[in-house]
Amino acid sequence: MTWNNLLKKLFCPFQVVVKHQIGELEKGEVVWVNSVKVTAKLKTVFLIKGRAYYYDHFEILDPP
Repeated sequence: MTWNNLLKKLFCPFQVVVKHQIGELEKGEVVWVNSVKVTAKLKTVFLIKGRAYYYDHFEILDPP
């Protein structure tokens, strides 16, 4: 969702910025999300560099 509660349709891959260090990803690093999955508990997961990370560790960058 956006800041004004609108949904945006994204197509993979898309870029995100890392909010804080997690695993091998550094805070402020810009990385590509290769696919998006949902866990059994309905939490969104981004697949980045072959690893799964919860979506809330990232901020989606606006496409050019």
